Amino acid sequence: MSELSQMKCVSCHGDAPKVTDEELAELVRMVPDWCVEVRDGIMQLERVFKFKNFKEALAFTNKLGALAEEDFHHPGILTEWGKVTVTWWSHSIKGLHKNDFIMAAKTDDLLS
Repeated sequence: MSELSQMKCVSCHGDAPKVTDEELAELVRMVPDWCVEVRDGIMQLERVFKFKNFKEALAFTNKLGALAEEDFHHPGILTEWGKVTVTWWSHSIKGLHKNDFIMAAKTDDLLS
């Protein structure tokens, strides 16, 4: 478990600050398997997880769904045969918040 995965998400409203460039550089190093993507001008974290089959991908998706509900922070999830694409961003601020990096680290921990 990483330092980030031990943290709790904080309530994030529309006036919450996005991560700064300096914070982004530090946080992205803490979740090295995740990529920063920009879609429609919104910065997001994304990772593709590979599995042997659809059943394993679906089981991972269900674990991720339970985690998202527990922390009340919800990702984009695309479940396909043998892979799950997970995308974290904070909808309320239309960008990345530290919560997204916390949840990315917690998502990584689901594999262990």
